[in-house]
Order: sequence, then C-alpha cells, then structure tokens
Amino acid sequence: MKKSVPGEGEVVGPKPPQYPIESVDNALKILLLFGERSEVRMTEISEYLGVASSTAHRMLAMLLYRGFVRQDPDTKVYRPGTALTGVAYSILQRFDFRKALRPFLERLNTDLRETVHLGLLDGTVVRFIDAIESPQGVRVASRLGMSMPATSTSTGKAMLARMSRAEVHALYPGEDLDGLTEKSVRSRAELDEQLELIRKQGFAVSSEESEPGVSSVAVAFAPDRAPARLAFNVSLPTSRMSKADQVRIGKALQAAVLDAEAVLHG
Repeated sequence: MKKSVPGEGEVVGPKPPQYPIESVDNALKILLLFGERSEVRMTEISEYLGVASSTAHRMLAMLLYRGFVRQDPDTKVYRPGTALTGVAYSILQRFDFRKALRPFLERLNTDLRETVHLGLLDGTVVRFIDAIESPQGVRVASRLGMSMPATSTSTGKAMLARMSRAEVHALYPGEDLDGLTEKSVRSRAELDEQLELIRKQGFAVSSEESEPGVSSVAVAFAPDRAPARLAFNVSLPTSRMSKADQVRIGKALQAAVLDAEAVLHG
C-alpha cells in the first residue's frame, strides 16, 4: 500500500508542543470527551486517559470547581457544566449563524404570517436565539432570549428527535420529567413515543405544552448540517391551528430547513 505524504491528500495536524504539560493535556481531553458523550463516569475517564482513578478524580474535582463539569448526586456520573456550555454558547453567538438564517425566518414570517423562532438546544434546555413576531393583531409574543425545558416545546422535541434513543435517555436518566403546563410531557416513556412519531412525520408539534393558548410546529436541522443543534419554529394561537395547519406549516418548515442547511453547509 502506498504511504501518503504531505501534499497527497493527507491532512497534517499541528505538531506537539516542545514542552507538553500532561495534566493540562489530560484535562483538555476530558473536555473533548464531553463533545462525544453527554455523560461519563470516573472509571471511564481513568481508562480513557490511562491514568489511576485517583488522578482522574483530582482532575475532575478541579473541573467541577471551575464549573466545567457537574456531577449527578445520585448516579455519580459527570455531565457538561454551565461554564463549558456557556463558553460554547458564547462562541456560537460570535459565530453569528443567525445572520445567515435570518432571511429564512423572514420568509416563513411573510408566508405564514405567524411568529417564528430559531431555537438552540443546550443540554435539556431550549434557548430561543432569534425571532420575528406575527403581523397579526392576535399573535404569540416573541420568546427571544428565553429558555425553556426541551420536552415542553415543539422546538426542543424536534431537536431531541434527531438523537438516538440512547442519547435521549442519557439526557433524561429518570422516568419523571418536569413540565410547564398540565399538557407537558411528564414521562420518558411518553417522550419516547412522541419522538418516534416526530421522526416518522418529519416535524414536531406542541399544543399548550409550554403555555396555555399557544401551539407550535418545529423542524430541526440535521446535526451534521449545522454548527449546533438548531430548529425553526412557528408559534400561533391554538385557535388558529388545526391538523391541516400542522401539516401545512410542517411542510413549509421542512422546505425552509433544507434550504437553510444548504447555505450553512455549502
């Protein structure tokens, strides 16, 4: 087999530093591991790094102290902390993909005459990072800047449906789920059923699950076609959304997401 050399298609990475600091390198490897997994155990980190459990524990203790990881008090597993997700969110804000996606929100708003949102999944929470309100007198108010449980919104459920069942269960290890209204999803079993339906029909629906009188439809971007877990959402008064409206809005969102993915990925 011919050995590839620089210049023949092989990507040459950066050279190792002249004076590497192993402890820093291992801490960074732990953070990179959270880019692949939603939760890890100390024994897994110890094996991953090839260090003693006591060494892994000391590194995790420092990351825990700085807020880069958090530990579940019951299962003892480690998950990304607020400092890590905050840094990631801050970087995403500076890489303003919102500007590239704004024309698609404007088109949806013009065509459907309803409030539209761009949502981002941050762990088990949806952050609404852009919005345009409906021009109609009776409308759903913008949720720009708000955060809500993913399971109580069509936006969150659309993005969760892009994950495998194992990934979803890692985010929600318990059966009971918190909600915002009496119509919110309250169990992981019910969530699994809804996500399977969303995967089949291609869009998610919420009817008064986040707020009485408010319904919405959402379609998520494919994870490999966007810089983060994103979704477009159309929100409207429940009185204006029939089953036929759900399908009509869902198709409009699917077309918008496909066009937007081409812009982001192209």
